[in-house]
Amino acid sequence: MQDLKVTIIQTDLVWENIAANLANLEKQLQTISEPTDLILLPEMFTTGFSMKSEVLAETIDGKTMQWMARQAQKHNAVIAGSLMIKDKGNYYNRLIWMRPNCSYEFYDKRHLFAMSGEHEYFKAGENRLIVELKGWKICPMICYDLRFPIWSRNTEDYDLLLYVANWPIQRIAHWQTLLTARAIENQSYTIGVNRIGTDISGTYYSGHSAIIDMLGVTLFEKTHQPAVHTQTLSKIYLNKIRESLPFLKDRD
Repeated sequence: MQDLKVTIIQTDLVWENIAANLANLEKQLQTISEPTDLILLPEMFTTGFSMKSEVLAETIDGKTMQWMARQAQKHNAVIAGSLMIKDKGNYYNRLIWMRPNCSYEFYDKRHLFAMSGEHEYFKAGENRLIVELKGWKICPMICYDLRFPIWSRNTEDYDLLLYVANWPIQRIAHWQTLLTARAIENQSYTIGVNRIGTDISGTYYSGHSAIIDMLGVTLFEKTHQPAVHTQTLSKIYLNKIRESLPFLKDRD
């Protein structure tokens, strides 16, 4: 039963500037001061929450994918975050799970944020993704997915639930409440990685990136400021709680 070390990157994003965002993130990655297994970036970490998919979307072998592969190799860690991808004539808000050996998997955002017209520019995903890392089963998701408990439901006995996001301050209480609820109801460590800063429309993002355990206890939270934080998650403790409170066995 190995511990898992997870590093979250909470950062401002330069609007629709892929090169600037990759350069900024690379500098932040260089500040990671200890070995880690998994590095998490926000939603649409190359552009901010833009709807210019026809202009900004990259291919699956494009510049950002190559950058992620280099960073995963350099840090000997999985690196994950979402970006715009064009695939077979469709555009996706796609989370990439890039391994140090340059193999990868992906998850396409299922719940598109209609209030911003996301459904008009991107195609919704159809399948969840469960990945394994050091004996941990991990379920990565994207932003608005957080509001839908059935989609997030722990049916595979995953150990860690992830959300990468661009979640505005106007609804940050929802973000905090729902992250905690997802952790408790799924009896899983739950991590939300949100951006900070103000986008082109004047929308402000306060971060509130958080790491929450299966009892709903917040292990880490950072607001308003950039953060590069590494947290060790205990599989022994997770299993102990599940054994002492085995309510997942009573799932419908």
